[in-house]
Amino acid sequence: MEDSEMVDGERKLIERKKALYRFLDERFVIRGERYKGQQYSQIYFTRLHHMRNLLRPLVPDWKPHLPVQTVLGLEEGKECIVIGTIYKHMKLKPSILDEYSKERSAVPLVKPHNFMHPDDHLILEDESGRVKLAGNCLVPSTFVTGVVLAVHGKETSDGDFLVLDVLEAGLPLQKAISLGLREDKYVVFISGLSVGSSLFNPLQFQLFVDHITGHLGDENEQNIASQIVHLVIVGNSVEISQGLLGGQTLTSKDQSLLSEPIKELDILLTQLAAALPLDIMPGPNDPANFSLPQQPLNRCLFPGASVYNTFMSCTNPHQFELDDIQFIGTSGQNIHDLDKYSEATEKVEFLERTLRWRHLAPTAPNTLGCYPFTDKEPFLLESCPHVYFTGNQDRFETRVIEGSQERHFFKNFQNIIGIFSVVGPQKQFTRLICIPRFCETGTAVMLNLKNFECRALSFSTDL
Repeated sequence: MEDSEMVDGERKLIERKKALYRFLDERFVIRGERYKGQQYSQIYFTRLHHMRNLLRPLVPDWKPHLPVQTVLGLEEGKECIVIGTIYKHMKLKPSILDEYSKERSAVPLVKPHNFMHPDDHLILEDESGRVKLAGNCLVPSTFVTGVVLAVHGKETSDGDFLVLDVLEAGLPLQKAISLGLREDKYVVFISGLSVGSSLFNPLQFQLFVDHITGHLGDENEQNIASQIVHLVIVGNSVEISQGLLGGQTLTSKDQSLLSEPIKELDILLTQLAAALPLDIMPGPNDPANFSLPQQPLNRCLFPGASVYNTFMSCTNPHQFELDDIQFIGTSGQNIHDLDKYSEATEKVEFLERTLRWRHLAPTAPNTLGCYPFTDKEPFLLESCPHVYFTGNQDRFETRVIEGSQERHFFKNFQNIIGIFSVVGPQKQFTRLICIPRFCETGTAVMLNLKNFECRALSFSTDL
């Protein structure tokens, strides 16, 4: 696609820059798998086995004088290391039995935004058994069920395990890239369009489309638009009325209401696909499967946009490379679930935690729906991405985290924030991005591949 500008009364064409794209969603694609009644225990077993193989080699440098024991092998008063999976006992955690009993009650069920309670506590579990964790090193509000840790401590007379120190896996190894000779190229992220909802503003999104495709602005803005090499649409692109999804037979009018948002979205995507490469990810409100990993939206939903080879329907989570820069991201379900069952000052902090824990969705399958895999755990992070993003957030947030040559362990008993290995064993560099809902904020996010600078793109129709 070529943008254009006027020079001396004549139209001058500006060629759009390109970036080498690699599609890396294969591990999230469910092919040939059939549900045969399998349970979720295999996911936890695979996760623990994989993370133990990562944590065990780190123990000699961390606590060289201490043995590694199983939960069953603990002895009272003897210090040791135990590697296991965290289970968080939560007093306010929803139960299907409670839901059933309250449905039959005249008292309405109130669903809190966050299920934290002062009486929550952590339990460590491995193949041999489980033990309650005590002490101030691990703060329940920071952790969730499904995180694998190595803990240093000793068994008490009460049968608890008094934690004295904690080791997290830290940032994974990262593919080395060179930024010295790169030129300005931009990736744009947009999320939460919600076409079909009362919040969707067609004019506002059309301004976004015209800006991205180079049909708005002066010469400088058009030059910047020509440097946009990729667009990622991060979930919740449409919103369909729940009243039409009850399984009842629909009238022709209702069928039209059901398909209208998707048709409108296709018209808009066709304009974008004609101008630049774009990826579209499913979200919780889109016509896709509910459980993670969500499979690509069917291309038949987009008869106009799918004609272009620049249109790519992707999974959620979505992983890809642009000019050797690795990206991975989700449509927000993993972060929203962490927000329900733990606490943080900013949503971007949840992104950092999942990187340190080396798992995209640690709360799956406990409180976050996922497919019952039997031979793999696709949400484990094998390598550290250069860009890690999540969509459908309340506001735009971004942060850079960096590794160092040495592993560090941070203690802060005064503030009781626990002990974290916040950096990795090499000089990793990751840009974390929380992408806001466009229908509510009118904001997209623009990332420069040259230097990883990130800024908000805001559009308004207010006069």
